[in-house]
Parts: sequence; structure tokens; C-alpha cells
Amino acid sequence: MSDTPKAQSKSGHYSVFAIAREALRLHSGWRRAWASPQPRNKYKVVIIGAGGHGLATAYYLGKNYGITDVAVIEKGWLGGGNTGRNTTIIRSNYLQDPSAAIYDKALKLYENLSQDLNYNVMFSPRGLLMLAQTEHEIRGYKRTAHANSLQGVATQYIDAKRVKELVPIINIDGPRYPVLGGLYQERGGTARHDAVAWGYARACSDMGMHIIQNCEVTGVETQNGEVRAVNTGKGRIECDKLAIVVAGHSSHVADMAGFRLPIESIALQALVSEPIKPCCDVVIMANTVHGYLSQSDKGEMVIGGGTDSFNNYSQRGSWHHVEETVRALIETFPMLSRLKMLRQWGGIVDMTGDRSPILSTTPVKNIFVNCGWGTGGFKAIPGSGWAMAELVAKGQPGPLAADFGLDRFVEGRFIDESVAAGVAH
Repeated sequence: MSDTPKAQSKSGHYSVFAIAREALRLHSGWRRAWASPQPRNKYKVVIIGAGGHGLATAYYLGKNYGITDVAVIEKGWLGGGNTGRNTTIIRSNYLQDPSAAIYDKALKLYENLSQDLNYNVMFSPRGLLMLAQTEHEIRGYKRTAHANSLQGVATQYIDAKRVKELVPIINIDGPRYPVLGGLYQERGGTARHDAVAWGYARACSDMGMHIIQNCEVTGVETQNGEVRAVNTGKGRIECDKLAIVVAGHSSHVADMAGFRLPIESIALQALVSEPIKPCCDVVIMANTVHGYLSQSDKGEMVIGGGTDSFNNYSQRGSWHHVEETVRALIETFPMLSRLKMLRQWGGIVDMTGDRSPILSTTPVKNIFVNCGWGTGGFKAIPGSGWAMAELVAKGQPGPLAADFGLDRFVEGRFIDESVAAGVAH
């Protein structure tokens, strides 16, 4: 195979005029959203993982740094991992300065992502509300609101009366945990998880990058402490730089390259109810009982909870967690008790000790890693891709990624969102 990039056919510009044109010719002119090429022998950059973070990294490598000799390789199908297995929550009101910076960068990019990609990612800034159901949470959320004010992140603490106005279906006088107030970010909301992956993939393909699906990595070749190639189910692929962006499987791939990562893999599960008429237009997080809730455009109540209590690679989760999550939420949202569960699933999350991500160089030269997003990865996709692209292009982290290096675990310089903010979602 040739080692020089080949031109890719453009997928075409989506617009109302394109829809009208294709309607007149029975939709016979639509092109594939992205190409499915065979891998070449060598690329400048290989990215392992065609989820949201991997595709966003590729996109911003091309857009911000002009690097398009890129292959994004995926064990399964594009967006089939955690990107398509989450509850689509987007927010940026984190307590710690590094967290607030990268998540707010992601939120700002989300706000214009449909226009940027020429693909409707269905971003819905419906507002995000984190319920305060204990005196401890009141103090914690007021602290976060003050920190966000200093960080330039728009958020506010509201009282129980305002909570009830925003969420009429809520029971603020719950038997165990009454609603005392909440931390409200009006800019927060949701997006369509599949559309985010598809939009980035389409844009990357239009730039000439190769997205190679069903291509499992079986080994990483290094020489004199520097990456040389990856071995895959579709052959050996040489690369100048390698980015590992595979969420819960990060430690497995890192082991192939000869180094260890301080993460553990755990199943996080979610479920949706049968569809009902619109009743909740705010995203709600109830961290005391550890459940979160939103309503999809199709009318389903999207519900998430905590991680399993043991390490595993299940994409289903455990029934006792479903029961515990729903049992806690129906005290605050009694109407949920009358709904039937439509489907349930799990995702493999990668948890660090301080519940903050890793965007870092590694002990192997020109291998970079993006992992450790735990239960909050979807909301970070654009900001993560932006920061990771800078790290890969320049060989060292920029301002967004600087504090998230592997060295912080050696130095004891933790970015502890889980303890400091009460929840790391």
C-alpha cells in the first residue's frame, strides 16, 4: 500500500437546499457520511479508539494544527463504546480550577458544535440542576457557586421554591431527603451521543483521515523507548505518534506498550423508561441518593446511577444497582413508580484515584494517553479533544491539559473532584 495520503470524497454540505434537492431526486445523491478505507502501512498519528474523545482529538489535530495524516482505529464500530452508552449530561460547574476550565471549554464548543461540524448534534441547553438534600450539600454547592463565579463559569445556588418551579414533578418534602435547594447551571443540558460521534467522524473523513473499524489492536511495538508501530487485526501499522484513547480498556493497551496506568475499570449502568408525554425539561442530579434523570426527545426518562462495587468489564451492569437507583429516585419523583423500564445497559468507565482524567505524555516517547474520565466523559468530549490534539501536536500539554498529567500521582498533586464536590459526574 502507498504511504501517501489519498484524497477522500467529500460527504457534501448539509443544508435545507440539499434536503430539497435530494427530495426531488428520491434521495439518490446522498454520499456516505464517512469513508471506510483499508489501513495504509504508515501514518503520522494513530489514534486508538473511535469514540467521542478519539474522534474529537483527530478533528482538532486537523482543524487546529493541519495534521491530517491520521488513522483512528476501533476494535468494534464507531461510537459503540461509552460514547453510545451514557446519559448525555453536559455541564461545567466543577469545583476545582483545572476541571472547570476543561469542562467549560467543552461546553463552549458544544454550544456551536452543530455549526462547526455541519451536523446536528442536537445540543439542548435545557439547564442542569444538582439537588441539595442535606445541609452538607447546601454548604458544598454554595462553595462551588462561589468558585465558579471566580472561574467565570455561570452557575447559581437556588432555593427549594425555585427548584419546584423548574421541576413541577418533584416532591420537595421527601421522607428521607427533602429538597433544600440546588446548584443550577442554565447553560447545561444534553446532546445526542451518537450524533456527536457521527459528526466528528464525518468531518475527520472529509479532511482525509482514515477511520478504520473492526480493527483490534493486538500489540504496540517500541524501540529504544519510542513508539514504532501498532499490530492490529488488519496488519501492522507504523506511526510517528500514538494516542491511546480507549476509556475502560486504557490499562490493557498501556500494558502492551510496557507501562502501567493508575486506573480501574468498573461498569456504570443506565436505563430508560417507556416514553411518556413531556414532563421534565431540566436535567436533574440527586447526588445524595446517587441518581440522575432527564427526559429524551422521544419521551423516555433517562436514568443513571452509581458504578458497580467491583472491577469488571461488563456492558450490562447489575440488577441490584438498577433497583437501588430507582428506589431512591421514586422518593423524590413519585411519578416514576408507575413507569415500566424499556431497556438497560452498562458502560466500562475508567476511574482514577482522584476521579479526574489523565491527559499526558507517557514513559514511552511519542505515546500519549487520554483516559480516566470515569463517569463524566461525554460532557468533556470537545474540550478533551481540543486539549489532547494540542498535546499530540506539540509533544507537551497546553494550559487545559497541564494539570492532568501522570506525574500528579507521584507528586501527590491530586485534583479531587469526588471528595471536594461530593460527586464526580
